[in-house]
Amino acid sequence: MHRLVVLVALAAAPASAQKFYPDDPIPVDRDDLPIDKPGAIELSPTYDVLQKTFAPMDPGVEIPRAMNANTLGEVPDSSWFRNRIGVRDLSLEELARGPSGGGRPELPLTVISGKATGISPGFTVRDAAAKVYFVKFDPLPHPNLSTAAEVIGKNFFHAIGYNVSESYIVYLRSGDLTVDPAALVKVKGAREVPMEREFIETMLENSAHHPDGSTRAVASLAVEGEVLGPFQFLGTRPDDPNDIVPHEHRRELRGYRVFCAWLNHDDSRAINTLDAYVGGAGSGHVRHYLIDFSSTLGSGSDYLRRIAPQDPRAGNEYIVDFEPIWRAFYTLGISDRAWRRIPYAYPRYAEAGRIESEYFDPARWKPEYPNPAFDRMLADDGFWAAKIVSRFTDEAIRAIVSTGDFLSKDAERYLADTVIRRRDKVVAHYFRQLNPLDGFALGDSLTFRNLGAERDLGEVSGYEYEWFSFDNETGELTPLGAGGRASEARAPLPAGDSSDLMVRIRTRSPSETAWGKAVDIYLRAKRLVGIEREI
Repeated sequence: MHRLVVLVALAAAPASAQKFYPDDPIPVDRDDLPIDKPGAIELSPTYDVLQKTFAPMDPGVEIPRAMNANTLGEVPDSSWFRNRIGVRDLSLEELARGPSGGGRPELPLTVISGKATGISPGFTVRDAAAKVYFVKFDPLPHPNLSTAAEVIGKNFFHAIGYNVSESYIVYLRSGDLTVDPAALVKVKGAREVPMEREFIETMLENSAHHPDGSTRAVASLAVEGEVLGPFQFLGTRPDDPNDIVPHEHRRELRGYRVFCAWLNHDDSRAINTLDAYVGGAGSGHVRHYLIDFSSTLGSGSDYLRRIAPQDPRAGNEYIVDFEPIWRAFYTLGISDRAWRRIPYAYPRYAEAGRIESEYFDPARWKPEYPNPAFDRMLADDGFWAAKIVSRFTDEAIRAIVSTGDFLSKDAERYLADTVIRRRDKVVAHYFRQLNPLDGFALGDSLTFRNLGAERDLGEVSGYEYEWFSFDNETGELTPLGAGGRASEARAPLPAGDSSDLMVRIRTRSPSETAWGKAVDIYLRAKRLVGIEREI
């Protein structure tokens, strides 16, 4: 409750409260303070679709800036997100390894429960070291499709910074699996019946096989802690005192849209999230996970909700999208959907599924149905996410895609090339929405980088800068009469000795008008403490 009390006290403080505090910029959000275990939450997927589709955000509501970004505009480490590739280079080995700790399942495996229904039938197993994994298979017609997407997707989102479970591609034979006498299997109608050996054999028989005769599967390690159910992309969890920022105003959940568009994760909805209570009773906290990446990249489901190559509609239109529906109605069907005519490379590269980069537009991309956090994403949220996307080099992307363990190297190459081209489109779009200055460093001058110019996204004719002193108690700015124009990415420091300074920088570009928006950089005692971007 301590954090909530502090937040309320700060919100009630007068307007003259300090602009910056001694611990700014905050690197870690201590939302892991001890709490009692919250209750479990169940979510109806059908209700979630209907509620988000028919009760979307009011378009007239003013959207506030993200509430959990620190004074530099970055997302602090927290129970939601841990900065990885965004703040340091990751080796190709780290990227390919992904989340690790529990390790691959050790054979033999004991099946302790099963599910014969849904998009991804499978079962829960306990390995020889007593670790619990969830095992899913590729359907017969689509070998390697969903298992590759699951592992590749988790490795990408882990590198970005989200909490995901460990996933491993495994090759199983009938002799690797035994059935626990107490095992139950969920069948049609959500009934649970005792599991027979026949269930295992049928599952293996109806799944895609490797050329050596084994059955390929993906094994996901159970997350640490006690499962509490999914989290929503709107509001807060009322029984978690650490959860004080409305989810739709968290930068990592708004920016999640950028990553999902890049990797075509259209099934990025609440049902594919998970909260877990980690730590001892009364001394633990809630950790927030993303789960299930089988509908990512070129893998998805067909109209019967079975694993299949991604539907051409996915990423281009909501399940129920009123605008194209009414447009087709009023034109008597003459107005057709452009995505119906996309020339996919499938089935030439069958293992990669249905994904492309030519028609892809990051601004137009859509998930399965409206997401409250995605709908509130602002230009600075998108810029934060695009900076992370830009740090995935071609070699990094190829290293992660290779973890899909494709039989066809041509399919692996095609998928990596497609993700690279989509990366370039994402970065170009969001680096053109505001002034893309970053990498500020203080020496004899304040130097910086123009991330857009470094990628040849526009011409730069120079930079305009103006220095101010600022009062940290009132936020009042006083012009110092020190300003000018520079041809290089630097702003000379003003004469005198003022401990609290702000410099406003604009990029002059004949091709990119948005680069003329202001970036305000705050310095205290020759230390960078704040960045504010005009959007």
